[in-house]
Amino acid sequence: METASQQNTAACAPEGGWAVLIDDILAGNWINPETGRPASVPYEKIAIAESLDGAEADLVASLGLGERYAVVSDAATWDAMGGRVASALKSLGPVDAVILDHPHADMGAVSALTERLSGADAVIAVGSGTINDLCKFVTGRTNRRYAVFATAASMNGYTSTTASITLENGLKVSLPSHAPAGFFVDLAVTAAAPRYLSAAGFADCLVRSVAQIDWWMSHRLTGSLYSSVPYILQGADERALNARAAGIAEGRIEANGYLHRVLTLCGFGVSFTGMSNHGSMGEHQISHYIDCFAGENHPGTLHGQQVGVATLTMARLQRIFLDSDKPPVVRPTKIDPSEMARRMGDDIAAQCYAEIQPKIFDAASAGEINEKLSELWPTLRRELEAFALPVAEMERLLRDAGGPMTAADLGLPADTYREAVLHCREMRNRYTFLDIAADAGILDDFAAGEA
Repeated sequence: METASQQNTAACAPEGGWAVLIDDILAGNWINPETGRPASVPYEKIAIAESLDGAEADLVASLGLGERYAVVSDAATWDAMGGRVASALKSLGPVDAVILDHPHADMGAVSALTERLSGADAVIAVGSGTINDLCKFVTGRTNRRYAVFATAASMNGYTSTTASITLENGLKVSLPSHAPAGFFVDLAVTAAAPRYLSAAGFADCLVRSVAQIDWWMSHRLTGSLYSSVPYILQGADERALNARAAGIAEGRIEANGYLHRVLTLCGFGVSFTGMSNHGSMGEHQISHYIDCFAGENHPGTLHGQQVGVATLTMARLQRIFLDSDKPPVVRPTKIDPSEMARRMGDDIAAQCYAEIQPKIFDAASAGEINEKLSELWPTLRRELEAFALPVAEMERLLRDAGGPMTAADLGLPADTYREAVLHCREMRNRYTFLDIAADAGILDDFAAGEA
C-alpha cells in the first residue's frame, strides 16, 4: 500500500510519470522538430521511479547483457545501492563485486579497471560521475554494453555519449564513448544522497542559460553548429525544477525527480548534436581549468559545485555586454604560448595551443568579427536576452538549492579562481564571452572582481 508521502510525490510527477517524454524518445515516437523525423537515441531502457527496490534484476535481465556480472562501485555507492543490486543480480548469474578505492577518472584507472573487468560479460555501474565515466569508457573501448544505477543526481553525464577522462599528461577532456544500454534511477536512493551532490547536479542544470548564450553567440559570429533541440527537450522540466530549487537542499524526492529528468534530457542532447556545447561552454572551461591546474590549491570540490560558481561568473560577464547597446570591439588575440607552457607545462600547452588556433584572431579576422558585431549587435542582443535568466534569479536558485556561490565557498584561493577565469579559454576551441572579453581588453579587470 502506498504511503501518504508516496502519493504526494507521485502527484507532483509529470502527467504520465517520471519517464514520460523519455520513453517516447527511446521508443522512436518523438519527432525531432529540426528534421521532421522520429528521433533515434542509443539507449534501450531508462527507468526513473520513486523506488526500484525489487525491480533491479528484471531491469538488468531485460537488456540481455550477458551471463557473468560485474557490479562496479566505490565504498559509498556500494553502501547506498551497490550491495542491493549485486544481491539482486545473483538470481541471474555469477556476480563479481568490484569496489574501487577512491577512484579518479583517469587513464591509469581505466587501465586497471579494464583488467579487472576482463572476465565479465555484463558491467553494471552503481554510482555517479567517476564510476559511470570509468565503466562507460572501459566498456566502450572493449565493445561491451553496460548499465548504470544512479546513486546521486550530481551530474548530467549518465546519458551522454562522452566520458570525462584525465589524460596521462593531466589534461581533463571529454572523450567520445558510448551510451549506457540501461539507466536506472531509484529516487528514494538519490534523494537520500548527501545534499551537496544534488546541489552539484542542480548547478549543472543552471548552466543552460549561460551556455545557450555562449553557444548562440558563437554560432552567429563564427558559424559554428547550433541546435535548439536540447533546449526544446528540457525547457518545461527546467522550469519545473527551478520552481523546486529549495527541495534539492531539503532532499525532497519530487525535486530530485525533476532534477534527474533535466539531467537525463540534457544528456540526450549529446546524442542529437554530437557535442556537449548546449550545456558546456565558458562556465565548464573555468571548472576544467581548476581541475587541471589548481594543484595543491584544489579543495577537492565536485565539478558541478565549481560549475555553479562559474555559471554565476559567466552570467555577470555576459550581462556587461547585454546591458550595452554598443557592440563589443575585439582586437587581435593576445595569447603567449610560453606563458601557457609556464602555467600548464609544455605538453598540455602545446596540445591546447593547437586546439584553439581557430579562435586566435589576427588583425584581419578580428576586423571581420567586428564587422559582424556592428551589423548584428541589436538583433543578436535581443536574441541572447531571450535565453538569459536574471543574475539575481540565478543566484537565488543556486542558494536555495544549497550550492556554493563563490570561490571562497569552494575553499579555493581567489587568485587561483581568477587565473581560471582569465586563462581557461586557452584550453578548448569553444568561442565564448570569455574570448570576446579578453579580445576586447576587459577580462583582466572583470576577473579581478571575481572571487
